[in-house]
Amino acid sequence: MLSFLKEEGVSSELLEKLAQFRTDNPTELPERVPVPQFHYYGREVWEQAIAALLCGKNLLLTGGKATGKNVLAENLAAVFGRPAWNVSFHVNLDASGLVGTDTFTEGQVRFRPGPVYQCAQHGGFGILDEINMAKNEALAVLHAVLDFRRVLDIPGYDRLPMAPAARFIATMNYGYAGTRELNEALASRFVVIQMPAISPENLDRLLKHRCPELKQKYRQQFVSLFFDLQKKCEGGEISSKALDLRGLLDALELMAAGVPSGPALDMGITNKTADGYEQGLIRDVMAARVSPKLTRGELFGP
Repeated sequence: MLSFLKEEGVSSELLEKLAQFRTDNPTELPERVPVPQFHYYGREVWEQAIAALLCGKNLLLTGGKATGKNVLAENLAAVFGRPAWNVSFHVNLDASGLVGTDTFTEGQVRFRPGPVYQCAQHGGFGILDEINMAKNEALAVLHAVLDFRRVLDIPGYDRLPMAPAARFIATMNYGYAGTRELNEALASRFVVIQMPAISPENLDRLLKHRCPELKQKYRQQFVSLFFDLQKKCEGGEISSKALDLRGLLDALELMAAGVPSGPALDMGITNKTADGYEQGLIRDVMAARVSPKLTRGELFGP
């Protein structure tokens, strides 16, 4: 990952500080350090995020769909060499789901630590996914963890200081069903990066990295297809369900496995909307860029 950051043009001064951080904070749990399948592309965002974490800040990554928030969060845990715990927020998540709860084991009541407790104990990176989907009452437990106190109080047990290397990276989308405005007290405890949309150049690099055997002319067509769908979404002609970068990557993997291009794109993108009229619009956009009858032999190879 460090060599990748050099290729991205990340500041050598930041990379030196990052290497020193890794030396000063060896991990006890190397098996929990992520090994990313995808790289995040974007030097400016990388530099902002690394600088913030080196300063001891917690990050809030905001932005629309397909901007790489979760990819960046996982990449950051990897480059810092920290064990990571993922928390997927929902309306029924309570404080015990974050901190831990009592459990009955071997005839005794014992404390079973949650992800926030383990981050505090092991100096891990807590990735708080869709943080604005949780109830404010559940998130209140994070206040002392995220501010200058850096401590976790476990009622009936102990007061746990945060390990020096521990950080939290939260992600949130605006406008998704079930989301709400983030509590002001909680928001003030993060520094915020507004994630930019992926550029055509970086999407081309992502597809090349993920599907190295995909012929260049078709790779460029799939890049153009993604941005055609983006324009249609921005214009309100189709819903954001069609703007699915994960779905595009899934479709390419299906094509590599032998599924023709049309059915593969339907499985990865088109069928995620149930509206037949919208499906027709999406297929029209796709057919203008990519023939639905392309085979693996045509798409992949030297």
